[in-house]
Amino acid sequence: MQAQNSDDFRRSRRIAIVSALIPLSLLIAQCSKSPNASMLAANSQASASEGDTFDDRFPAPAFRDRFPTASESLQWPSPDAPKRTAQAQPAPYRVASLAPTLPYQAPSKEDLTTLVSLKSSAFPYFGNNPRTDAPFLDIARGDRRGHRSYGGRVFWQDQTFSDNRTLMHIPEGFDVRKPGVIVVFFHGNGATLERDVRDRQLVPQQISESGVNAVLLAPQLAVDAADSSAGKFWQPGGLKRFIDESAGHLAELYGDPQSAKSFANMPVIIVGYSGGFEPTAWSLEVGGLGNRVRGVFLLDAVYGELDKFASWIENNRSGFFVSSYTRYTKRHDRDLMAMMREKGVPVSEDINGPLRPGTAVFVQSPDGVTHRDYVTHAWTYNPVKEVLIKMATAQGPTRVAASTPSSTSR
Repeated sequence: MQAQNSDDFRRSRRIAIVSALIPLSLLIAQCSKSPNASMLAANSQASASEGDTFDDRFPAPAFRDRFPTASESLQWPSPDAPKRTAQAQPAPYRVASLAPTLPYQAPSKEDLTTLVSLKSSAFPYFGNNPRTDAPFLDIARGDRRGHRSYGGRVFWQDQTFSDNRTLMHIPEGFDVRKPGVIVVFFHGNGATLERDVRDRQLVPQQISESGVNAVLLAPQLAVDAADSSAGKFWQPGGLKRFIDESAGHLAELYGDPQSAKSFANMPVIIVGYSGGFEPTAWSLEVGGLGNRVRGVFLLDAVYGELDKFASWIENNRSGFFVSSYTRYTKRHDRDLMAMMREKGVPVSEDINGPLRPGTAVFVQSPDGVTHRDYVTHAWTYNPVKEVLIKMATAQGPTRVAASTPSSTSR
């Protein structure tokens, strides 16, 4: 009897233990089937197959033509140097509430630099070459189109003539409420905006350090190629359309949408380096800005189009013209000087004085100055900065950059 009671007790105890474990087992099974657990397992498996790091799974875009190699890039200034680039701050906005609208806030006081895609930038371009009146894209290989340069090399549209971005820069001290000026920089052959215009030639930095109330627009021309084609700047009104479209983006970058009208009416200084002579010359001839172009600065860039430069110098005595050159362009610069003297236009070969309206200066650089480094080292270091300072010193911001729309166009 006692043995039977002992067996019954042990059997009851086992049943109680099993009964307690069954709900726990069901709970564990349910958890293993939950979406979160499945997702974690799937993610773990995906990580093992796709790579163990974020960069492996989401690699950054690799644009070969956009960024420099170690041998091409300059180091950025030391940490104690002034900040050169920053993200643009969002413009003031209206809040969906019954509270009063936010008051106007002054734009951020720091250098602002960005890249913006523009329809009116030089490329892509599907029109004719005005020199030949033949299609610019004159080479076809299947569905691919290309352009044969003057040197005979073919550059493909998808690689060389498809980048419609423009480098925009607003210095820390710029004030849209004061008279200002837009500097349009046309880069030379074999260049990209980031690697060369920004990092190697330091054009945004030179404009900031000049202290002049100026902003920068630098459109991408042929990407890293030995080609000087002007693209949309060949077309009548091309430069004006470029400035008009840029105005809204400059206002957005500046942080005050109401400033777009001021940017759209600002005078312009054109700086052309090397192969940038062609878009410079055509912008002077047919760009549509007329006397809003208050100055032209060529950096070893008189390779041709002498008639267009001569015509602008002769007919725009309210602006200045500077051509600094090396032995590579000396012959053409001398020819242009002779053309000016024949027309009775005074020519100076000394740039030590201020750049007053009507000034035409041709200055030869010392021996040893290289063409590649010319934007940072010509007759002086940082020549873009130097010319802007001489311009402002001679004419003052109110004369050089009076924010009035042009009444004429060419």
